[in-house]
Amino acid sequence: MSKKRIIILISIVMIVLVVVGGIYFVKLDKKPEVKEPTNISEKENTKVGTDMDIVLSLEDKITENSSWCGTFNLIWNDLKNDLVKQDIEFTPQLEIVKNLNKGTFTASYLSEESYYKTYGVPTLELKEEIEKAIQEKFEETSDILDNFNWENHGPEDYFLYAMLKKQFEFPKMFSELEKGNFRNASNVEYFGIDKDTQKEVRQQVKVLYYNALDDFAIQLNTKQNDEVIITRGNQKDTFGSAYEEIKKKSETYEGNRNFGERDTLKIPNLDFDLKKEIQELENKYFKFANGNVYRIDKALQTIQFQLDKKGGKIKSEAGIMLDNAAIIEPEEPREFSVDDTFMLFLKEEEKDLPYFATKISDIN
Repeated sequence: MSKKRIIILISIVMIVLVVVGGIYFVKLDKKPEVKEPTNISEKENTKVGTDMDIVLSLEDKITENSSWCGTFNLIWNDLKNDLVKQDIEFTPQLEIVKNLNKGTFTASYLSEESYYKTYGVPTLELKEEIEKAIQEKFEETSDILDNFNWENHGPEDYFLYAMLKKQFEFPKMFSELEKGNFRNASNVEYFGIDKDTQKEVRQQVKVLYYNALDDFAIQLNTKQNDEVIITRGNQKDTFGSAYEEIKKKSETYEGNRNFGERDTLKIPNLDFDLKKEIQELENKYFKFANGNVYRIDKALQTIQFQLDKKGGKIKSEAGIMLDNAAIIEPEEPREFSVDDTFMLFLKEEEKDLPYFATKISDIN
């Protein structure tokens, strides 16, 4: 081989090595894309839609993607009944406050081992007490306590807190089904019952009613006696009214309530983690029964939920930081704008009648 060909061959090899090495180092240097979380006000990554909201009570209006958990109701009940000792009234009053005041959901609907709640003067000692309590009871840490200011509070301020945690298993594991579509989403993971599912699995499903493909309700039984109720076709605009409709339809249903050998079931895996600051309630002033004025400095709630072929779990927290506003009750700002039809009167001081009056509708 000639010297010229050897030089050309060496040059080609060197060029190839430089190109390959460059690609390698570019890959090493390339940082993974960081995906910003989608927010409600503060929202973690979720596999269930991009606009899921938290509603505070069973009476609140719901949207296409909404979730509710009773933790906020627990602390609102304590605020209303133990501290305020009367209905909480804002000026102007809010619909969500009216609904919370109804006290529809209470601790009586929960087993003692599934929740923890407390309130007291906001101090670092109270924060540590809560952290210790939820660790001992649930082996959990808090996702919200560090979001509150625990310093510079007076003896008449309050902090209210609740955590709910539940975990349940199905007696028999459901079948893992083929991935499919959910509305506009594709490649969604499903579990349920198909022709190959064992008979024992079918026995843990109860039909509450079935009127059509898009109008039914079922109940999945668990080892822990929690009931998972799923419905389609329910058009009610609150969770409370939707649940009442399920009960009503179930009570009048005359069809087969057993899950038959040819019946199929298809449920999407669920996994979401929500955190919401309830700004509608913040910086609003209201009175205790004794006349003291307070305001909500901050209100937070979280809901974490998972469901798959094995079972599910839920964890939810709620907290309210309440500040005493002393004797000064700030009022909502008012606007006195005389820019449309008005009347004007002139009178002498201490006289009963005016001596001049005018009504103005047009100014040229």
